[in-house]
Amino acid sequence: MSPDNGILAERLSREFKGGIRAVDGIDLAVAPGEIYGFLGPNGAGKSTTVHMLTTLLPPTAGRATVAGYDVVRDGPEVRRRIGAALQEAALDQFLTGREHMELQGGLHGLSKAQRAARGAELLARVGLAEAADRKVGGYSGGMKRRLDLALALVHRPSILFLDEPTTGLDPQSRSALWQEVARLAHDDGVTVFLTTQYLEEADVLADRVAIIDRGRIVAEGTPAELKAEIGRPSVDAVPADPADRARVAEVLARFGDAVPSSPRAVAVRLRDSGDDLAAVVRALDAEGLPVANLQLHTPTLDDVFLAKTGRHLEGAGQQELAAQPQAPTAAVP
Repeated sequence: MSPDNGILAERLSREFKGGIRAVDGIDLAVAPGEIYGFLGPNGAGKSTTVHMLTTLLPPTAGRATVAGYDVVRDGPEVRRRIGAALQEAALDQFLTGREHMELQGGLHGLSKAQRAARGAELLARVGLAEAADRKVGGYSGGMKRRLDLALALVHRPSILFLDEPTTGLDPQSRSALWQEVARLAHDDGVTVFLTTQYLEEADVLADRVAIIDRGRIVAEGTPAELKAEIGRPSVDAVPADPADRARVAEVLARFGDAVPSSPRAVAVRLRDSGDDLAAVVRALDAEGLPVANLQLHTPTLDDVFLAKTGRHLEGAGQQELAAQPQAPTAAVP
């Protein structure tokens, strides 16, 4: 993998008629082989950024290079090195999955034998081998998104752009697509630029995340770094015997400062990054203090978005939160 298979943007901007600045002077530096999550609500500027980086839309100010080539001056060279699966999949309902792969391979100059081999390989990789000869009109939404991903990979791109690839997918289809994206980056060294409004998606997949709001990047870093900026995890304990609340508070005070909790519970913000739920459990057990419920609450990317913008991210709705792993719960006998 070439060291130039990264993405660089400097003061990149796009203004539409009426003075609407969809992207307002952003700076980006995506390393080769990295999964870079571009997180933000609808209308934040995510898709406009992708359209500029993939040469579909010229910037009105600033500059960007993809795989070392300028997106304005060297458009053909950029397009040779990238794959893109955008929000709307360009699929023909009357063609089969295999026919789509053959057509895409032909557009990229592959021979008949190469088209057949590459198409079969990619259809199997995205779990569509058994549906290869079915018309796409009968595919589910998840199958169409996976076919679109396979089409973007036909010419072995070194950089892959995915614009909200899992919007509207069921959890199983979303998980399957995540696995393939992770494999592409970690096993094949493909650089992935992923736009999403789903907190879990950015948290699970991205090596680094940029949060964009109203055309500007308001935060950037690894998911762990961004969440650490907001605060350390907190522990919430409900004594089995309400009369033990004061004693439980004394034990938890060893681990951090008190934070608001329910009337029956005691909660502290952990002050030491080395402390965890197991250490609290051991301390309570040593004092002979059984608890009815003990939970560790960690900051989320929505907390980061709220801290940076003053509102919650749209993708943090109840349905999305329900799909996230639950906080660990323990009980001390």
